[in-house]
Amino acid sequence: MKKRKVPMRMCIGCREMKPKKELIRIVRSPEGVISIDHKGKAPGRGAYLCPSKECLEKSIKAKLLERTFEQKIDEEIYEKLRSEMT
Repeated sequence: MKKRKVPMRMCIGCREMKPKKELIRIVRSPEGVISIDHKGKAPGRGAYLCPSKECLEKSIKAKLLERTFEQKIDEEIYEKLRSEMT
């Protein structure tokens, strides 16, 4: 039987490569709406974060999500991410 390749993605907070299923995907839709993609299949530009508070806080402090999506991100999106991490 053939062994399947595990897709790897980089966390923007800690810059570590991890399996895609272990990370949380944040997506900017073609309309510019930023949301959390639970299934990992939503269309648009995606960024991945570890499910840890440290990576989230690091990405917020360094404005990594804003740089990745090239637009300002509202505080309510960060609050939604924080609530989902706990």
